Amino acid sequence: MDNLITIVGAGSWGTAIAVLLATKGFNVKLWVRDKELIDTIKDTRENSEYLPGTILPESVLVSSDMEYCCKGSGTAIIAAPSHAMRDICSKMGQFISKDQVIVSLTKGIENDTLLRMTEVITEFMPENEVAAVSGPSHAEEVAKGIPTAVVASSKKRAVAEYIQDIFMTPLFRVYTNPDIAGVELGGALKNIIALGAGIIDGLGLGDNTKAAVMTRGIVEMARLGESLGASRNTFAGLSGIGDLIVTCTSMHSRNRRAGIAIGQGQSVEEVLGGTRMVVEGIRTTKSAYQLSLKQKIEMPITQEIYNLLFNKADIRDSVMNLTMRSKTHEMEDIAELKGFDW
Repeated sequence: MDNLITIVGAGSWGTAIAVLLATKGFNVKLWVRDKELIDTIKDTRENSEYLPGTILPESVLVSSDMEYCCKGSGTAIIAAPSHAMRDICSKMGQFISKDQVIVSLTKGIENDTLLRMTEVITEFMPENEVAAVSGPSHAEEVAKGIPTAVVASSKKRAVAEYIQDIFMTPLFRVYTNPDIAGVELGGALKNIIALGAGIIDGLGLGDNTKAAVMTRGIVEMARLGESLGASRNTFAGLSGIGDLIVTCTSMHSRNRRAGIAIGQGQSVEEVLGGTRMVVEGIRTTKSAYQLSLKQKIEMPITQEIYNLLFNKADIRDSVMNLTMRSKTHEMEDIAELKGFDW
């Protein structure tokens, strides 16, 4: 296992993983887009913009030179926003050798192409092994060494286990899963439901409503995922229900905080203008809605959130649209099974 690792993207998550891996003894080259932030990190050893209070070890080297950061490492980790993935990959592809493993930490679905992040990576680096790491993992808690569990996925078992070995620590547990589509889709789609959970909190509707949206939300996620080739079982794991729980209930969650603000009456533009952090759920809602139409999959929660975000729907009308839907079974596949005499 190579001791040098590249991380592209110095947001909160990229920074937290840089600290995690440096603490394990790896040398890390962290690509930072903002040159002013580079100077700050070099002077203070702190990424005060995105992860204040966390000190970066001296073995984390920061640079805006993509060639310097990419060359010589065995593993290149991408922790950039989903809307920047294509541009990042076009730059990285010039300097990556085919024996480097590329890992996506990004949770999103590209708007224009409806591709998952590892699919975008493969367009630019088709000869490289690609993996994804996802799960309930707030950067703020990982940086503090709070026990966390995630899942690593790749089309090849050996690659997933290689990534598992790189990331695993006594306080950062890594499982493996061969269902890379399910792992990526779970990590992306749960942000939509977190927006909904935040909206419910902003409206003051209570825990019952939020629990219903979370539970029916995971059904939508699995339904769409299965139509795209993912295993329904993956959505019962860390990258599905696990990530859904933490994102819908924690104030660390940007998507939940954005939803709260929308529920309290702020516009999407006001919410996005009030933070430098990326709220992935807003872009993912657009992609997921388009995928639901393409796949002919019923996703009522996603549809109502899409209408709120992009069609200026009335928030109370959207809630009523969900509660007044025609009656149905909770789980149609179980309800239709033989052996239930009811």
